[in-house]
Amino acid sequence: MNQLKGKNVLVVGMGKSGIAAAQALLKLGADVSVYDRKKEEQIDPQLIQYFRNKNTNCYFGIEPNNIKDLGLDMVVMSPGVPLDIPFIEEAKKSGAEIIGELEISFRVGKGKYVAITGTNGKTTTTTLVGKIFKDAGRWTYVVGNVGVAVISKAMSTKDDDWLVTETSSFQLETTKYFKPEISALLNITPDHMDRHKTLENYANAKAKIFQNQEPNDYFVVNADDPECMKLLKNCRAKIVPFSRKKILDFGCFVLNENIVIKDENEKIYNICRVDDLKIPGAHNLENALAAAAISYFSGIGVETIGKSLKEFEGVEHRLEFCGEVDGVSFVNDSKGTNPDASIKALEAIKGDIILIAGGYDKNSDFTDFIDAFNEKVKHLMLLGKTAEKIKKTAEDKGFTNIHLAKDMEECVTEGFKLAKSGDTVLLSPACASWDMYTCFEQRGEHFKNCINKLEK
Repeated sequence: MNQLKGKNVLVVGMGKSGIAAAQALLKLGADVSVYDRKKEEQIDPQLIQYFRNKNTNCYFGIEPNNIKDLGLDMVVMSPGVPLDIPFIEEAKKSGAEIIGELEISFRVGKGKYVAITGTNGKTTTTTLVGKIFKDAGRWTYVVGNVGVAVISKAMSTKDDDWLVTETSSFQLETTKYFKPEISALLNITPDHMDRHKTLENYANAKAKIFQNQEPNDYFVVNADDPECMKLLKNCRAKIVPFSRKKILDFGCFVLNENIVIKDENEKIYNICRVDDLKIPGAHNLENALAAAAISYFSGIGVETIGKSLKEFEGVEHRLEFCGEVDGVSFVNDSKGTNPDASIKALEAIKGDIILIAGGYDKNSDFTDFIDAFNEKVKHLMLLGKTAEKIKKTAEDKGFTNIHLAKDMEECVTEGFKLAKSGDTVLLSPACASWDMYTCFEQRGEHFKNCINKLEK
């Protein structure tokens, strides 16, 4: 039964998630209003015409000042929009339910959910799990924070379909009844402190991934991460640990340089050798372990899992090799949007590095990031809002080969001049992209375009 028909719903934020949610709600017969802080002239004219044809109330560049008059039953929040803005709080006080697109998708669609979260590795693990599921012959949608709105697929799913879903803390904090068959928590390190304020708040948002799971569901968790393990006391699902550092009594781990699964009957299954993986770095081994555990405990055979792991070549904008010019390699890690992600990138690169970093400030601390240079980083090219902040941290730690640049093109051209044959020019910003770009993908594409100009 359609419980949304005739409901008054405000959709906040007109990114991919918000647009998809508004379109789905209109199809379901809800009375929809939409809001975005951008002014009307900054919004796609075709989108505005679409909403007008549907008699949608549009608030572009102005906040709704008649919340009580709207009689809202529900507010659907886009992930990037803070929950504490005044008109949202007013809507909540007036009785509106505040949820997100992920929650709506779960309510209106069918299918089984795999939900994957963590500070880093979400996209790689989600994409890899999607590949394994598809290779196993399952009807699979790879959705969520990976770039495809969940609701754009949930509206057409069948009971036996799988939605392999990358979920961010922003998406999870607006869930209420969302319940995946299998959830996974890859790691927790400080991120989005401008929004969550404390690591505890951030971790609790991540923990919502398993809040509604039951004993017949599975929760895959990184046994090497103490912040993840702190959350287990509240988990009712069957806990499946994975580890790259220790032998486990149950779960997925490394044994004699093999990725193995040990099941409930203590039987050990070989998946593949660690050096069979094409994705570099210790963090990608963790991603592979998580993906293997998710897939095995969803009922996929070890041969299929092993074959898929050996074939997987990674995702765009995450340690993506972009070519070589005069012996200098270029690697695009634009998805390194926090210090810990970029630390993992530095650890994965062999040889000397000319590092391009900087961007939007999420109130991150860059001390550990600078410490991770370990004499591998020879020059630091900085751009964006955090350039001076990172520069000061580096200088305080004794690193002085720093170059402030006005844009990406200057970073690439000057970085290339500083590099020697055998070096790597690495874009791994340790920051979000929102000060200069609309998304990390746009930043990565610009980096690649700058490399292409060098080759000419």
